[in-house]
Amino acid sequence: MAQMTMIQAITDAMRNELKNDENVLVFGEDVGQNGGVFRATEGLQKEFGEDRVFDTPLAESGIGGLAIGLALEGYRPVPEIQFFGFLFEVMDSVAGQMNRIRFRTGGTKNQPITVRAPFGGGVHTPEMHADSLEGLIAQTPGIKVVIPSTPYEAKGLLISSIRDNDPVVFLEHMKLYRSFREEVPEEEYTIELGKAAVKREGKDVTVVAYGAMVHSSLKAAEELEKEGIDVEVIDLRTVSPVDYETVMESVKKTSRAVVVQEAQRQAGIAANIVAEIQERAILHLEAPVLRVTAADTIYPFSEAEEVWLPNHQDIVEKIKAVVNF
Repeated sequence: MAQMTMIQAITDAMRNELKNDENVLVFGEDVGQNGGVFRATEGLQKEFGEDRVFDTPLAESGIGGLAIGLALEGYRPVPEIQFFGFLFEVMDSVAGQMNRIRFRTGGTKNQPITVRAPFGGGVHTPEMHADSLEGLIAQTPGIKVVIPSTPYEAKGLLISSIRDNDPVVFLEHMKLYRSFREEVPEEEYTIELGKAAVKREGKDVTVVAYGAMVHSSLKAAEELEKEGIDVEVIDLRTVSPVDYETVMESVKKTSRAVVVQEAQRQAGIAANIVAEIQERAILHLEAPVLRVTAADTIYPFSEAEEVWLPNHQDIVEKIKAVVNF
């Protein structure tokens, strides 16, 4: 075992798969000699050569088209979109092309593409860099959306994503890149896509979260334990498809739920999970299912983001509301 940050675990996962399969290619803006904006690909070009780890022009639409073409020729592309806020420049490739190829070809062609991108607030980035746009892709059939919350999970989930024969959007919260370390196996391992993890067991209320909000939820749970409220925290890990079996099992046990996301309230992951809980477990509920989200506004300039972003205290308040309903 080695102590790794999330960024180190992500690099290690790509190194593992570049060694494991000569068809794996890593490319994007400044990912070669520079190692990417956050150094996620640092050292990989030197180790595997410019034919396998290479820079592209500053054109996300070109990166997406290249990935689709390479996948059709039998490669496993791992393109990086420098920030997920730039998704709109490559939206047609992601949501209009790569997700439809297997359907279009009657299952004769696959798109084993893993689109990596940093996202998320709390690190004072410029405009359009921190936006949480996972809801746009989660609504798109034919593509998986994976969001790890720890270094251990980042490595295992990324290896699984690269090995998957369908396209995966793999989102990495910038605030988690170097915020803490944990033990991560140096050898290869996988974590099943589409499977949630119970990060904390409890009996009074279920909190469903993903990405950085998992840590805020755990902090809220620890605080509420002192007041006698026992909180179960579920980390979705994959937000499309959602592991509703794990979510419903927990909700049926606790009879109360709060769903947390960093993104704006309207039409997000949380809204869909709330709807599914109400449809599947209404007779088990003792209170309405509540949400913790950001406001329905444009992401603010960095000076105001700490006020705009949801935090553990917001989660505490919603948990108390459902417990005391």
